[in-house]
This record gives sequence, C-alpha cells and structure tokens, in this order.
Amino acid sequence: MIRFPKQMINRVVVVSILTLLSILMPAQAEQKKTLGSWDVHYIVIPTTFLTPEVARAYDIRRSKVTALVNISVLDKVTQAAQDVEVTGIARNLLGTTTPLTFKKVAEGDAIYYLATVGIDDKETLRFTIDLEQGKQSQQLKFQQLMYEE
Repeated sequence: MIRFPKQMINRVVVVSILTLLSILMPAQAEQKKTLGSWDVHYIVIPTTFLTPEVARAYDIRRSKVTALVNISVLDKVTQAAQDVEVTGIARNLLGTTTPLTFKKVAEGDAIYYLATVGIDDKETLRFTIDLEQGKQSQQLKFQQLMYEE
C-alpha cells in the first residue's frame, strides 16, 4: 500500500475544491468585491456539491439542507492571500439570523475561510461578513437564492 504525505493529500483536496467550484459556477459572474485594499472572493454552494472525500477532509457534513460559505481575501495589488479575522451572519427574508462560524484553511500560499449554514429550498439568504486585519476592517454584504439539492 502506497502512503502519501498528509501535505500532498491536503493540496489535492484544495485543488479539488477549487476545480469543483470553477466547474460548478461558470455561468455566474465572478463573485468578487473590492473592499478597501482587498479583493474579497466569495461563493456559497450546497454541501452536496462536495465529494465525500473533500467533505471528510474539512469536517463538513454533506446535506441537501446545508450550504458551504467560502471566503478568500486577497491584497488588491499583489493578489497575496490575507490572514484576516472573519465573522458573519446569514439572515433570511423573515429576519431569522444564523451566526456563521468560519474555519481558516491555509494550504501553501492559499488562505480561505469556510462556514456552513442551514438552508431551505428557494430561500434567499442575506450575508453580512465582517473582515478584520489589525486596524483595517471591511464588511462584505451579498445575498443569494438557495436551492436544496
């Protein structure tokens, strides 16, 4: 049996997630907002889009009623990944608020932040994501119509 180093497996998982996201979302415009000196990339997808291996590697429960929120923050000029504090909430149209608990994932030069949120079919969620790094803070706001898979 061949054993691969954990670092190699982690890189394969990261590449798999990024490839999966690029395949699944080509019809949508790039989901990026420039906030201050940062380019903030964001995406929300059903956790069922993740392979079981990727979900297991990141301790994400796959479910038709759960979505994955992925945030990455890059320097606007150098495009270097930024190490920031990320907090946030998701609010449905009735005003019910769900706090988001982000987990930082750092692989090589890439840093991204993952959180999960419960969803209902054809529910619009409004996201408010707070980003802080030292004295700099920004707020990302967006909304997305969710579908159960």
